[in-house]
Amino acid sequence: MDNADIAKVFFELADLMEFHQVVDFKVRAFRSAAQIIENLPEPCTDMLREGTLAEVPRIGEGIVRRVAELCRTGTLAELEELRKRAPAGLAEILRIDGMGPRSTELVWHELGITTVDELEAAAKAQRLRGLPRFGAKKEEKLLAAIAAHRRASGRYKLTQAYPHAEALVRQLRKLPEVLRIEACGTIRRRRDTVGDIDLLVATRQEHAVAVAERFVHLPEVRDVVAHGETKCTVHLKDGIQVDLRIVPPESWGAALHYFTGSKEHNIAIRGLAVRRGLKINEYGIFGEDDQRLGGEEEREIFAAVGLPYIEPELRENRGEIEAAAEGRLPHLVEERDIRGDLHMHTNETDGQATLEAMVAEARRLGREYVAITDHSQALSMALGLDPTRLRAQGRQIDALNDKLGGRPHVLRGIEADILADGSVDLGPEVLRELDWVVASVHSMFGLPRAEQTRRIVRALESGVVDCLGHPTGRLIGQREPYAVDLEAVLDAARRVGAAVELNAFPDRLDLWDVHLRMAQQMGVPVVISTDSHAPFHMLHMRYGVWTARRGWLEPKDVANTLPLRELRARFAHHHRQLAHA
Repeated sequence: MDNADIAKVFFELADLMEFHQVVDFKVRAFRSAAQIIENLPEPCTDMLREGTLAEVPRIGEGIVRRVAELCRTGTLAELEELRKRAPAGLAEILRIDGMGPRSTELVWHELGITTVDELEAAAKAQRLRGLPRFGAKKEEKLLAAIAAHRRASGRYKLTQAYPHAEALVRQLRKLPEVLRIEACGTIRRRRDTVGDIDLLVATRQEHAVAVAERFVHLPEVRDVVAHGETKCTVHLKDGIQVDLRIVPPESWGAALHYFTGSKEHNIAIRGLAVRRGLKINEYGIFGEDDQRLGGEEEREIFAAVGLPYIEPELRENRGEIEAAAEGRLPHLVEERDIRGDLHMHTNETDGQATLEAMVAEARRLGREYVAITDHSQALSMALGLDPTRLRAQGRQIDALNDKLGGRPHVLRGIEADILADGSVDLGPEVLRELDWVVASVHSMFGLPRAEQTRRIVRALESGVVDCLGHPTGRLIGQREPYAVDLEAVLDAARRVGAAVELNAFPDRLDLWDVHLRMAQQMGVPVVISTDSHAPFHMLHMRYGVWTARRGWLEPKDVANTLPLRELRARFAHHHRQLAHA
């Protein structure tokens, strides 16, 4: 079982335990374990075998024992027992945004609803609004949440699919018959969700059968859908589909471009080729009388239509072809440009590791600076910091800076809550003592659009906020963005000199590409942060950078590509007490 499989089981176990009113601390423990396992940087099964799984913070002996049971039997006895005590469809209802255990239990007992289809039908028939805690507005929101749930079904987060693609490519690359291999499609374009995995292999024709045979017998494969010399389709053990295309070396570049997409981008490129009397397809570039003119290298495709190379992340037919023709393609940000990480949590609140452990990992990764931004007091569920605890943490950070000598420099920060009225839950006299203030919405997601917008704008206009955290509140495949006029929010950030966050945590990737492009065009600085709750979460920075590239961001658009002294200078107007780097 892979990490996603194991995490899914623990999430379901936590949901059903909460539904059956099992002790709260057990529910929290299993949900926390699921989140940790889902984001582990290496296979959980390998760590179990090597005996290192128990060393992960908040993974105790009970979790390790259950992981071992899962790997041995494919299920958990206690989960099966809980499943017997409630209809099977309730587990899916629990995954609908807004349908917690209490609401799910209510619609089951009162209306006999046991499936998402039945819940949708009841909402459309207005049969829910007579129940306690339900009403016309909740019915409307529920229908929207069900629609979002259906859209997400059958799609995987990039952070779930990419490791699979990486592992498959790594194994096939070892074959002497494989001359070139690459993951294509939405994975290569770094879309936030993926429907399936597309792999492309170049090999000699006489070796195609051997490559295909090796592919369909990889240990990750659950079943084979199609098995041919040029295309194979399989399902992996977690259900995700993988398509393998096999091409001769002379067609590699053309096939790589074609199978990377997007469809709209490819159509536009082929249109340019037709106007030049050429034909471009997945086999190559052809002129009159189908004379082959090229296609072995991907750059040849762009050169044939008079364009420079266009990075895969830009290939959505959103102006990249016109920009290429006019010499306006962006110099996209890269992970090596990132100097600091400005959003992370410790075990002072809901993090999994100490201040020292978080900073040690940042040092290992070569970060020049980090901001410790634990939650503030309003988020009591996360043990948020009040002014007294925040100042005590600040003294610990000062001592650590003295010890480390600036490698990295640790900034005193907070992730402050934006309250319903737009105020920030710590006063300006406290926030101005800090080096870095992230302000985020963690509650009241259902406010009307105008009210939500005013709330966030007011927080930005307070003058103490450096960066707006995860600005739309979305959780990929779990929660839709809250209703907000993002253009108005970005305009407010521009006016007050605040940044907006690109939260690189796998569940968020918030802001996403079209919004990042808007921020760039409006002159609003973006900060790419990991929102790390454990040391290994810092490795998610690459997903944030990939998303930034899809938004056309260059290093100059990203505030944390700046050296610390320049970063301080850019945001110093928000603070009164700033130590020098």
